[in-house]
Amino acid sequence: MLSIIFLLLAAIFLSYANGANDNFKGVATLFGSGASDYKKALCWATLTTFLGSMTAIFISTELIASFSGKGLVPAAVAADPYFLISVGMGAALTVFIASLTGIPISTTHSLTGALIGAGLVSVGRHINFSTLGNKFFMSLLASPLISAFLTLIIYPAFKFARIKLGIERQMCLCIGQKVEPLCVRPDGALLLKSTGIALTVDQLQNCQQYYQGKILGFDSQRILDKMHYLSSGVVSFARGLNDTPKIVALLLIMRALSSKGGIFIVAAAMAIGGLLNARKIAFTMSKRITEMNHGQGFSANLVTAFLVLFASRWGLPVSTTHVSCGCLFGIGLVNKKTNVSLIRQIILAWILTLPLSAMSAGLLMFLTRKL
Repeated sequence: MLSIIFLLLAAIFLSYANGANDNFKGVATLFGSGASDYKKALCWATLTTFLGSMTAIFISTELIASFSGKGLVPAAVAADPYFLISVGMGAALTVFIASLTGIPISTTHSLTGALIGAGLVSVGRHINFSTLGNKFFMSLLASPLISAFLTLIIYPAFKFARIKLGIERQMCLCIGQKVEPLCVRPDGALLLKSTGIALTVDQLQNCQQYYQGKILGFDSQRILDKMHYLSSGVVSFARGLNDTPKIVALLLIMRALSSKGGIFIVAAAMAIGGLLNARKIAFTMSKRITEMNHGQGFSANLVTAFLVLFASRWGLPVSTTHVSCGCLFGIGLVNKKTNVSLIRQIILAWILTLPLSAMSAGLLMFLTRKL
C-alpha cells in the first residue's frame, strides 16, 4: 500500500512538472506574435490541454504500452513499484528543475532517460536496446529536424498565397481601444494613414503587423486570428493527448488507479502545474527564441499540431517540445531573427536531459534497493 502511495505522488509530481514546462508551448506563438496576452493564452492552453488529456482515455493505448517499460526491461522489473517510482521521480526532478530555469526540455526525453537509468541499475545490460533505438530515439531525434524543415516550406507557401490574393501586410499602432494603420517614413517617423498625423516613437517593436485584405469577403486579419487561436488549441490538445498516457502508464502497471481515474488525476496536476509555474517557459518560447508575426506563428502551429497528432495516432513517442521548438527554429531561419545563443543553450539542455534523468532515476533505484 505504501509503495502505491509513493507511486501516485511521483506521478502527480511528474504531471505538475510536465504542466509547468510544457503547457504553454502550444500557445507560445499566440503570445509571441501579439495575438493574445499572457493570461488569455495560458487559460486557452490549460483548457485545450485538459481536453486532450481526457481524450487519451479512448485512443492512446500504444503510448501507455511504450512507457510502461514492457519490452525495454523484463516484465518482472517493469512491474516493480520501486522501478516505477524511480522512473517517475527521476524524470520529474529533471523537468521541474528545467522549468525553474526557463529552459524548455522534453518530458518524453526525461522519461526515456529515467527508464534507462532505473533499468540499468535493475538488470544491467539486459535492457532491450533495439527497442530503445527503434521506438524512442529515432522519433526523438528526427522530430525537431522534420518540424523545422516543414516550417521552412509551409510559411513561404502561405506568404506566396497571401501576395497572390492581394493581402497586404501593414503596421499599426494601438491608441486606447483603437487600432490605427501606419506607414513608416524614411526618417523613422510613423504616419497615421487614417488622419495623416505623423508620430515619432523610439521603439518600433511596440507596433504590430496586421494583414489588410479580404478572403472570400471576410477580413483577412480576423480569419488569421481565429485560425491562429484554433491551431494553438489543436497543438495544446495534441500535447495533452500525447503526454498524458506516458505518465499514466506508471500508475496502470501497479493498478494504482483505473485508466480513467489515472488520466483525470494526471490531467488535473498538469493543469495546475501550467497555471502556477509556466511563466518562465512562456517567455523563453514566445519572446526569446525568435521574433514572429501572426502568419509565422500560425504556420509553426500547423506543423506542430500535424506532427504531434500523427505521432499520437501511431503511438510514436515524439516530444512536443522538440517539435514546437523545431518549428520556432524554422521561423527564425525564415525571418533571420534567431537568438542563436539561446538555441545553443536549449540544444545543450536537450543533450543533457537524458543522462541527467538517467542518473537521477538510477540513483533513486539504487537507494531504494539498499533501503
